[in-house]
Amino acid sequence: MNITAPTIEYLQLAPLLIVFGAAILGVLVEAFAPRYLRRAMHIPLTLLSLAGAFALVIVQTIKGVPTEPSAMGAVAVDGPTLFIWGIILVLAFVTLLLINDEDHFVPAASAVPGSAEEERALIEGNVHTEVYPLALFAIGGMLLFPASNDLLIMFVALEVMSLPLYLLCGLARRRRLLSQESAMKYFLLGAFSSAFFLYGTALLYGFAGSVDLAKIDTALGAVGGQDALLYTGAALLGVGLLFKIGAAPFQAWKPDVYQGAPTPVTALMASGTLVAAFGALLRVFWIALGNLDWDWSPIMWAVAILTMVVGAILAITQTDIKRMLAYSSIAHAGFLLVGVVAIGDAKQNSIALSSILFYLAVYGITSVGAFAVVTMVRDAGGEAWHLSRWAGLGKRSPKLAGVFAFFLLAFAGIPLTSGFFGKYAVFQAAIAGGALPLVVVGVVSSAIAAFFYVRVIVLMFFSDPAPDGPTVVLPSWGTAGVVGFAALATVVLGVFPQPVLDLAQSAAGSLFVR
Repeated sequence: MNITAPTIEYLQLAPLLIVFGAAILGVLVEAFAPRYLRRAMHIPLTLLSLAGAFALVIVQTIKGVPTEPSAMGAVAVDGPTLFIWGIILVLAFVTLLLINDEDHFVPAASAVPGSAEEERALIEGNVHTEVYPLALFAIGGMLLFPASNDLLIMFVALEVMSLPLYLLCGLARRRRLLSQESAMKYFLLGAFSSAFFLYGTALLYGFAGSVDLAKIDTALGAVGGQDALLYTGAALLGVGLLFKIGAAPFQAWKPDVYQGAPTPVTALMASGTLVAAFGALLRVFWIALGNLDWDWSPIMWAVAILTMVVGAILAITQTDIKRMLAYSSIAHAGFLLVGVVAIGDAKQNSIALSSILFYLAVYGITSVGAFAVVTMVRDAGGEAWHLSRWAGLGKRSPKLAGVFAFFLLAFAGIPLTSGFFGKYAVFQAAIAGGALPLVVVGVVSSAIAAFFYVRVIVLMFFSDPAPDGPTVVLPSWGTAGVVGFAALATVVLGVFPQPVLDLAQSAAGSLFVR
């Protein structure tokens, strides 16, 4: 039986279509289903759609990577895209297991914090089931963002990914004012970054006469006398993308948003959003602007150094556990940027890309696990956010403290953890690409970062617990599964990383369909 070209395109885009279709069905559930049935309908719909999309990614990988873009050239489903899709779908699935816990989200978002309306909603046991379709729309945007083959589709994906996250950040059940403040900061700064991205897109269109990434690349060698449009557009586009990964000096939003958002939403942003943003960054700078690397590489060097140093040093000063993990995320974004500047010939690009893909996978999994542990350490008013409250946790709950310590060691890049091989792969690619000074800065920053990770471990195991210290709540099956999965993956990928490295190398071999 002959399969028509439109059918093949639908098959290539099937993971995207399933996630967006499930998100639309979730909106219909919110509109027409009785309130008491909504959560029971959302949970299987959300999890099955993500599992189905992941299965289709595997099928597509086995059948063979497409060699032509889909959707009239707007979406590139190539090897790196399929690998990134797989990472995002796995991270989204486990994060939604955290979101499924009822006590993370406010029962009435429209109620004034501390008002009688909010108290009534708490007593009635109201649940904000809108989080499920919002999360699916955000995940759909994460899938489309790194697969976009033209800047206009990339901008649409950026907004589809960001707008639901702005709302989700303001729905924390506790510390409501802080949550709403974080949502407002994220929205305002995110709107500015989107404006930079869109303005840069307009200028590059003026330079190349197209928003298609391949045509912009072709125009670099064919269009003369328009350098002002090219360099200004590339700079503005870079600002929009670097904001999303939290690179310095565009990182100011990250600690505040991570601190105020519901912790499962923080986990989704720290993992899925970072993976999607790096995929988009690579596609823009290696495809559309790849022949301009002599011009943008020095700037990216400076951004990588600043990001690593700022993330590592400022993390030391933090007393809030989520802010500390936010600055850790900033430092890791800097380590990933080390791989981005390791551009060269086709072989070097493949090595650098595979190292970045592997790093994204291992960091995302470990990050979700760390935030899952944070949700389980509670004070009377909610999560124990201040580091002093974690003193003696190793004596109160040695297993949980041990798992969290293991995640921190993975962040530090200690051998026999997945984080070690992630950093090793990226630094090795950078050395091969002639970026040895950048690697030296990365190693020094890793040593500085190790200090605040070890400080938390010492606090947990070598300090006496306070009499009124926090308690460790009995985790739901979802939270326990997330912690167990993340810990197992961190161990396995730290001892036997080669299968995933080989998978990343295979994906990188089909370097970006044009």
